[in-house]
Amino acid sequence: MNEMIQLGEVSISVTRKDIKHVHLTVHPPEGRVTLATPSNTRLEVARAYAISKLGWIREQQRKLENQAREAPRQFVERESHTVWGRRYLMSVEYQDAKPAVILSNRRLTLIVRPDSSTEKRAEVLHEWHKSLLHEVVPPLIQKWANKLNVHVSGYFLQRMKTKWGSCNHAAGNIRLNTELVKKPKDLLEYVIVHEMLHLIEATHNDRFITLLESHYPSWREARAELNELPLAAEVWKA
Repeated sequence: MNEMIQLGEVSISVTRKDIKHVHLTVHPPEGRVTLATPSNTRLEVARAYAISKLGWIREQQRKLENQAREAPRQFVERESHTVWGRRYLMSVEYQDAKPAVILSNRRLTLIVRPDSSTEKRAEVLHEWHKSLLHEVVPPLIQKWANKLNVHVSGYFLQRMKTKWGSCNHAAGNIRLNTELVKKPKDLLEYVIVHEMLHLIEATHNDRFITLLESHYPSWREARAELNELPLAAEVWKA
């Protein structure tokens, strides 16, 4: 069970791991704070370190709080939607036919039946988002499987509330947040590399960071850009 440090309104979850250095992280999107420390670190020492970083923690939480959020989508005419980091205006066409999405120039055309609900339109767009990811993800996995000399047994796409991706080290598979379809493709690639490296090293220890530095030197910039882009309008919870 994780221990907790409470500094005023700031709650910090402390975990002890087989690492050499302390890792303090403020997690998007809600600003949750974690502190990973070497196994033999006393809680008083961890608390003193957290106190020394309190100003930095609050600044990171303030940045996340002020981060742009997408307005709730209604899937209507001339609404703005983002695909691979580019904004498109939505055009809605009503047809008594199978729903579809067409991307052309700067327009995203949503074809739906006349009586379609907002929920149905959202479902159609989400399925289309997944189809775009299914086109791009396998070649990226293959590219990095060769570079990292690892085997990915499978990948899954799903809505994820607090992570861009995850890895099941034991099963050898990875999961990717479908929101990544809205981000530039290089950021999707960063998340894939990050999760695939967990097949080599399951935790975020020093070895993992060294591997990330070696194979994806610009990972800090990619992570920062990913976390500065607009969040979905959904109410995110831990």
